[in-house]
Amino acid sequence: MVKLLTSVYFAKRLYSGTTGKVQAQKYVLTKYFQGEPKKTDFTIVEETLPDLKDGEVLAEAEYLSVDPYMRAYMIGYKLPTDMIGGQVAKIIASRNSKYEVGKYLTGSFGWRTHTVLNPDVANEKAGLLPVTLLPDFGSHPVSLALGILGMPGNTAYFGLKEICKPNPGETIVITGAAGAVGSHVGQIGKLLGCRVVGFAGTDDKCEYLEKELGFDRAYNYKTVDIRAALKDGCPKRVDCYFDNVGGEISSTIINYMNKYGRVAVCGSISSYNETKLPKVSILQPAIVLKELKIEGFLVNRWTDRWNEGIEANLKWLEEGKLKYQEKIYHGFDNMVDALVGILRGENTGKAVVKVK
Repeated sequence: MVKLLTSVYFAKRLYSGTTGKVQAQKYVLTKYFQGEPKKTDFTIVEETLPDLKDGEVLAEAEYLSVDPYMRAYMIGYKLPTDMIGGQVAKIIASRNSKYEVGKYLTGSFGWRTHTVLNPDVANEKAGLLPVTLLPDFGSHPVSLALGILGMPGNTAYFGLKEICKPNPGETIVITGAAGAVGSHVGQIGKLLGCRVVGFAGTDDKCEYLEKELGFDRAYNYKTVDIRAALKDGCPKRVDCYFDNVGGEISSTIINYMNKYGRVAVCGSISSYNETKLPKVSILQPAIVLKELKIEGFLVNRWTDRWNEGIEANLKWLEEGKLKYQEKIYHGFDNMVDALVGILRGENTGKAVVKVK
């Protein structure tokens, strides 16, 4: 592994326009995932970065994101390809007056230690995560820009409010309820005056959802009968379903919905590591007879309203109305272990990797 030089040295050297070069590291996917991701699917490559041009900055990664979507998306890229993903990075050199040294950026920079970019140009062709100069988070850690004050937070905010559109008194069911998105959806649902029921993978997670986050009920999907749990937790059936997992549990929930119910399909984590798609019960009779609305979405649909979601979530956080957990993995070398961990359900809340 290349020894990373100090930020001060980088800043002085690059800003002065000298010819010294910066060595960065990045993960390159060289083999499509078969089952769980493996370290042998990747190569860590050293890359020499160019000197800064006018308008550019050098950003050093502090926190990298691991998210379930990464497992699903990589099949669409031609190999070899740089690994995708969001990060929080500190500006350590700048030739752009709008982006000062010491400030933080978030963006879809991928699994890499350093990035040279022009934030203004990058934002015009931003990926899943827009290039954003972080606002003041006060006493809260900057890593939240990858969690409730970033993409997962906005996924929950816009997915629930714009697609499910819950009304006070309605019942919301969430699968993957203890994850970064699901745990946030449930809290917003309670703030909107709804009954919230979640499904998660351990008893400890369910206890956390009920006692800490205020879910009305939470069930361990591995140990309960799903239909019986729905009858117990949703006496008025289900009006809104926020689907993070897909599979048979989703078919069961959708068949238990009320007329004119709304489903926001955020992910299908139950099948991400499967080599063959699972067979599930047919949904069309329920969709037709109950006149359900089912809509999949990507959060970058609301890129033009990105700060709206961040500001709303930050306000709720400052008011003590939102709680969060982070699972922090340590070390750039542990990116794959972190990704495997979230796909196994090791995390409660958001999982991030602290680079060093």
